[in-house]
Amino acid sequence: MRPFFGLVILCGVCWAAGLPAAFAQPPSEEEELAQIYGDKTTISIATGAAQALRRAPAVATVITAQDIAAMGATGIDEVLESVPGIHVSRSNNSFAPLYLIRGIHSEFNAQTLMLLNGVPLTTLFVGNRGLGWGDMPVENIARIEIIRGPGSALYGADAFSGVINVITKTAADVAGTDIGARLGSFRSRDGWLQYGGKVGSYDVAAYLRVGSTDGQREIVGADQQSFLDGLFGTKASLAPGSMNVGFKALDANADVSRDKLRLRGSYKLRDDLQTGAGVAGALDPVGRYRIERVTSDFSWSDIELGSDWRGTATASYLHYKQTFNVPLQLFPPGAFGGSFPKGMLGAPNTWERQIRLAAVASYGGFKGHNLRIGVGHDDLDMYRTQEFKNFTIIPSGPAVGLPVPLPSGQVQEFPPAESFAEPHRRAVSYLYVQDEWSVAKDWTLTAGLRHDRYSDFGSTTNPRAALVWDANLDLTVKLLYGRAFRAPAFTEQYSINNPVIRGNDALKPETISTWEGAFSWQVRSDTQLNLSLFRYDMKDIIRTSDTGGGTAQFNNIGAQHGTGLELDAQWDVTRKLRLSGNLALQRSTEDMTGTDAGYAPRQHLNARADWSIVNGWLLSGQVNYVAERKRSAGDVRAPIPDYTTADITLRTGNGKSSGKGAWDFAVSVRNLFNADAREPSMAPGLALPGDIPLARRSLYVQAAYHL
Repeated sequence: MRPFFGLVILCGVCWAAGLPAAFAQPPSEEEELAQIYGDKTTISIATGAAQALRRAPAVATVITAQDIAAMGATGIDEVLESVPGIHVSRSNNSFAPLYLIRGIHSEFNAQTLMLLNGVPLTTLFVGNRGLGWGDMPVENIARIEIIRGPGSALYGADAFSGVINVITKTAADVAGTDIGARLGSFRSRDGWLQYGGKVGSYDVAAYLRVGSTDGQREIVGADQQSFLDGLFGTKASLAPGSMNVGFKALDANADVSRDKLRLRGSYKLRDDLQTGAGVAGALDPVGRYRIERVTSDFSWSDIELGSDWRGTATASYLHYKQTFNVPLQLFPPGAFGGSFPKGMLGAPNTWERQIRLAAVASYGGFKGHNLRIGVGHDDLDMYRTQEFKNFTIIPSGPAVGLPVPLPSGQVQEFPPAESFAEPHRRAVSYLYVQDEWSVAKDWTLTAGLRHDRYSDFGSTTNPRAALVWDANLDLTVKLLYGRAFRAPAFTEQYSINNPVIRGNDALKPETISTWEGAFSWQVRSDTQLNLSLFRYDMKDIIRTSDTGGGTAQFNNIGAQHGTGLELDAQWDVTRKLRLSGNLALQRSTEDMTGTDAGYAPRQHLNARADWSIVNGWLLSGQVNYVAERKRSAGDVRAPIPDYTTADITLRTGNGKSSGKGAWDFAVSVRNLFNADAREPSMAPGLALPGDIPLARRSLYVQAAYHL
C-alpha cells in the first residue's frame, strides 16, 4: 500500500500549498486550466465530425498533449494505461503491448483498432499493429481520441473492442522550432527536432526523432526450453536469463496543408528490435527484427457539393516491411535432445502494401437531421513473403507438423510454397449511412449501418444506435448499442508449414454485440463524473484446436460474454491543483466452461494528482493498481499476483511551446517503489511459468529548447 500512501501525502501537500494561491488570484480558471491540460471538450472519432465530448454518441476519452506531458510519458503505451477501461498488458513475443479494452484479451490483440490521423495501422499478417511495434513517441502527438466499445459501423474491420486515433501536431500546435533530448534508465537515449510554421502559402509541420534503448533486463526464471529439458533430460535452456527488449528507433512525420487540402506522411523504423522472451517462449538473445512502416494520406475536406451538401475525399497508402537482421533463435543450441546443435533458427519476412480510398458526403437539408453517407475501397496486399530456416516440417504421418533439422544444419531460403505463408491479397468495398436526428428538445438519436464486402470471406453488416439525452444542464445520459467484427488475419487463414499451427481459409470473422449506458455529470463547476455500464457478447472467436499429430488449426470455436463498469472523475481543487482518476471493473466469462476468460484485470484503478507550482513548474504523481487477473480454463498455475506502481514527474512547460528562447525541463521516476509487476503469459503456462516481468524503478531526464 506504500504507493497509495505516497499519493495521499502528495495530494495533501499540493492542497496545502495550492489553496492560498487560489484565493489570492482572480477567478479565470477556465483559461488557465485549458492552458495546462488542453482542450478536452470536443471529439471527432465518435461520428466522423467534431462535436462536444459529453454529447458524443459513444463512451469516449480525449488525451491531450498537455496530459501526456504532465504524466511524464515517453511512449504511447504509458499514456493508454491511464485511460478508463484500458489496460496495457504484454506479449512474450517482442514484449509487444496488448491494449486490452474491457477485458478482451487475445495473443495478438487484433480486436483493438489503432489509427494514425484516421488511417488504420493494422498489418495483414497478424491483424494487429505488427509484431515489431516498438512503441510510439509522444512529442509529436497533439491528442489521442479513444472510443471504448464497437466501432465497425463507422470504421469497419477490427473496431471491435475499441478504436484509438492518434492525431499528430500541425503547424499551429508547434509554432516555431523545438529541439529536445532525453536520457534514461536502460541506456535509453532520444533526440528530436520539431518545426511548425508557414512556408509561402502553406502551413508546414515536421518532426524527426532518433533514439535507442537496451530495454529493461528483468530475469525470466524458466521458459519453454526449461520444460523441454525436463522431457529430453537436457540442459539447453538459457533460463534463468534476462528479457531482450532493446531496439533502435527512427520516427519522422510531415504535415503540409493549404486551405482545404492536406498531405501527411510518416516513417517509422525499428531496427535491431529484440524478441522479448522469445517468439516460441524460449529466451532468444540472438534474433533481431527490422520493421519499416511508411504511411501517407491526402485529404480534400469541406467540399461544396451543392445546396446543403458537403463532402470530404481521402486517399491513403501504407507500406509495412518486417524482416530479420539475424534469424530468430526459436529454440537454443542443443534443443530437442540435441537435434539442433546450432539452435532451431527461422526468419519469416513479410512485405505489405495497403491503398485506401474513401469519400464522405453530409447533408443538412432535412430539419433536425444530419445525414452522413460514406463509400470506400481498400486494396490490401501482402505481396511478398520469404523464409529462411534450418529445419523442415514432416508433411504427413503420425508425426505430421514436427520440425526436422536440415542435414547441413545451416539456415537456407525456402520457396514461398514451402515457407510459412504465400503472398495473398484482399479487396474490401464498403458503404455506410449514418443519421444524427434531433428527435426532440434535448434528445438526439444517432443511427448508422455499414456493409463491408470482402473478396476472401464474403460480406458483413454492422449497425449502431445511440440515444443521447441532456437531462439538464449538468447531466447527460446515453443508451448505446453496436455490433462489430474482426476480420481473420492472413496468418489465421493462410499459414502453411508451421510446426505448431495451420491456417484455415474457411474462417468467418469474429463478432461482438455491445449494450452500454453512460452518464456524464457536472457535479459542480470544478467537479466532473462519468460512469459507463456495459455488456458484450462475442461469437465465432478465432482460436486454435488440436488436429492431431501435435499440430493445431485456427477455427471459429469460441464464445464469451462480459459485463462491467468504468467510473472516472476529475476535481479541480484549486486553480493550481487537479485530482483525477478512474476505476474499471469487469467480468469476462467463457460461455462453454462458465469460467473467467482470463488474463485481463477484473479491477483496474488509476489515480493522478497535478500541482501547478510557481513559475510554470508542474508536479504530477500517479498510481496504477492492477488486480484480480485470473488464469484461463486449463491453466493450473497459481493466480497472477496483483501489483501497484507509482510514478512521479516534475516539469516546466505544459506540453506546448513555451515561447521563443524558452527551455523546458522534466524529470520522471517510474515505478517509484520498485514493485515486482508482472503480466500474464498465456496458457498452459509451459512457456513462461513465472509470467512476464515488467521494468523495475527507472529514471528519465529531458530538456527541450524553443528556437
